[in-house]
Amino acid sequence: MMMSLRTMLLSCVGVLMIASSGDAVPAEPVGRITGIGGVFFKAKDPKALAAWYRDVLGLPLEAWGGALLHYDAPKHPPMLVWNAFPAATTYFAPSTADFMINYAVDDLEAFLARLQAKGVTVLQRQDDDGNGRFAWILDPEGHKIELWEPTRPATP
Repeated sequence: MMMSLRTMLLSCVGVLMIASSGDAVPAEPVGRITGIGGVFFKAKDPKALAAWYRDVLGLPLEAWGGALLHYDAPKHPPMLVWNAFPAATTYFAPSTADFMINYAVDDLEAFLARLQAKGVTVLQRQDDDGNGRFAWILDPEGHKIELWEPTRPATP
């Protein structure tokens, strides 16, 4: 018996689909984390602390009292780092808070000069370690803040 052209094509397509199905990359499952949606913490005086972040650090506050920081801002790193530290870490010292926020900045020198002009003490600085340059300060309620200027790719 001779197969019709249509039957033969359908058979070939079926064989190709079965053969290639083992090579298919499965789709990402739904119900997964896609990024950090916010940073929230308690404050003794939320309005005063928000005003300090606005006036001293330049955080652009919205009318509702918080800030919206966009990943697509010029010179902003394309990702946010998440990391859990051991409970006994001293990395957040002298703060006694259980968290520390890292803010990316475009020019660490200029940012620190502005902070120092406003009376903010720089606790420590670290030159580029391959990840960028860092400095640490405290906010008025004693939360340690890490400032990070990411290493920029060399320009030709």
